[in-house]
Amino acid sequence: MANEYPFRLRVLRGLTACLQTITVANGYRHDLADSVRRGRIVYGDDDPIPLVSILEAPLPDAPSATPAAGGTWKGPWELMIQGWVDDDKENPTDPAHFLLADVKKALALERQKAIRPGSGNNLLGMGGRVTDLIIGACVVRPAEEHVNELANFLLSVTLQIAENMNDPYA
Repeated sequence: MANEYPFRLRVLRGLTACLQTITVANGYRHDLADSVRRGRIVYGDDDPIPLVSILEAPLPDAPSATPAAGGTWKGPWELMIQGWVDDDKENPTDPAHFLLADVKKALALERQKAIRPGSGNNLLGMGGRVTDLIIGACVVRPAEEHVNELANFLLSVTLQIAENMNDPYA
């Protein structure tokens, strides 16, 4: 029986679940159990704050060819994680730094527990098909009228994946 979701969407769902572990009960400053979205570049009045969204990078890397003898493509998948928080009146971006720190910690812990010698790789629950998770560059920005009206951060994340091009649901 085929999987219900395409592989890349399953990976995004695994990343969502990882970020949803960010709760006060788990030792973080924030509670994102119900505040992680995929594919959102804006937030609305009905959205919880803090809010985090997982996005694909706007410009993909130059494509690399799938090997002629097989249907498995291996390479980097560039993602962005964006988070919004209420501003601090005196130091507007300080709260975004705290949320960013929580997100980095959760990603680092996922990488650490999933890529452990002798225990196999089950990064993001993908059974070895996500071979690495690289926490990249980040930026914290203050609120900007008509763009982002809350302090926010952007964090680059690169996943090394092995994707079956013959069957995207495999």
